[in-house]
Amino acid sequence: MIKVLGRKTSGNVQKVLFLLEEAGVAYEREDYGRLFENTKTDEYLAMNPTAKVPTLVDGDTVIWESNTILRYLAATQAPQLTGTTPADATQVERWMDFLLAAVNAGYLAAFKGSKLKASERPPEFAGQIKDLHAQMAILDQHIAGKEFFALDKLTLADIALAPVIGRCLNFPLDRPAMPNLEAWFDRIKSRATYDAATQG
Repeated sequence: MIKVLGRKTSGNVQKVLFLLEEAGVAYEREDYGRLFENTKTDEYLAMNPTAKVPTLVDGDTVIWESNTILRYLAATQAPQLTGTTPADATQVERWMDFLLAAVNAGYLAAFKGSKLKASERPPEFAGQIKDLHAQMAILDQHIAGKEFFALDKLTLADIALAPVIGRCLNFPLDRPAMPNLEAWFDRIKSRATYDAATQG
């Protein structure tokens, strides 16, 4: 049986669980992460040298990096979640790469900085949040008039984006209105599979 090693509160773990729930694939999840003090053991580091989560174990196959895990699971368990041609696949995977290349830095800054008093935030915080909102505006514009990010169906794009963008929309920070992105996330979070992947 597939095992997912990682705490359920991690956005990167949640995206993997979301895919598994959507695909109806049986899996087991085990708590791993810094708060459990078990990602720097020799055993874990032999599987994942980054000491981060998630790590996926499928028989003799061990995979780390959440988007790589998503691609593997789509290839082996849920081909309906990606494109059937290389060209269609680019429409899906560009948003996975955009998440890492354009959104992630601002997301991490907001995740840390939103917990601090304004006077305690680093000088670069305002610029980081401005850039985050600019990247989110690209997402908001793209999803206007669409139900999903690619191919008119739920794909890896939506699965990868949802746990992170959901947090970005709900940070206690002033931001421009993003009605299209908010509506998309409302649709995603209403799915029983997303709830199962992110709650409890």
